Amino acid sequence: MSKGTMASSISAVIVAGGKGERMQSSIRKQYLVLGKLPVLSHTIAAFDSSPLIQAIFLVVPETDLDFCVSEVLAPINPRKRVCLVPGGKHRQASVYNGLCAINDTDGIVVIHDGVRPFISGRQIEAVVHCTEKDGACIIGIPAADTLKKIDEDGCIAHTVARQSIWLAQTPQAFQYHLIKKAHDLALSEGVIGTDDASLLERLGIRVRMIPGSPNNIKITTPEDLLMAQAIFHMSHASEQNT
Repeated sequence: MSKGTMASSISAVIVAGGKGERMQSSIRKQYLVLGKLPVLSHTIAAFDSSPLIQAIFLVVPETDLDFCVSEVLAPINPRKRVCLVPGGKHRQASVYNGLCAINDTDGIVVIHDGVRPFISGRQIEAVVHCTEKDGACIIGIPAADTLKKIDEDGCIAHTVARQSIWLAQTPQAFQYHLIKKAHDLALSEGVIGTDDASLLERLGIRVRMIPGSPNNIKITTPEDLLMAQAIFHMSHASEQNT
């Protein structure tokens, strides 16, 4: 575990710079306990276990670097080196800091939200292999509910056909040179995207979408944490019964 840079052909940038305001807690959401470990520890462990990932760049608030070493990384003792990177003012800036810390500009980078602890090794493998073929790939799930577009008065303007609508998740994986170029241009033009894939979309670069999982939730609210606890206990009960 170190504070610095490292090179690899497939790098993971795990972003955990959020303040957790919607969680209504004095503790940042990424450090809340799930089972016996912080949420962020579970996320890092998933990437540490993947044989495809050779470098992990963990982006956290600058004031939390030492805390993450002792409270997030030490309990799981990662086999891979984890480079700690100070975060930015918002998520996109934090991702950019993570990208700038990577030395290997010819490889693939897998970007993931630190508060999505239920990402599986199979999904990491799928998004990496897709990126090797197509250059850019993210995971997501098809919209299941009826979608309504409303007007400025809060009334339904029309129903949106959901057949081609997907809900984006992370990880999102890219050839490094593509995502770095997209972030560089966004920074120079003052553009803030809704996710990393959107920065490529605005440049006309096609991004492949592949199936994720409903369990790959992003923990941002107290309700999300309750759901995460349920998923965690169900998965562990299933493991004990097999």
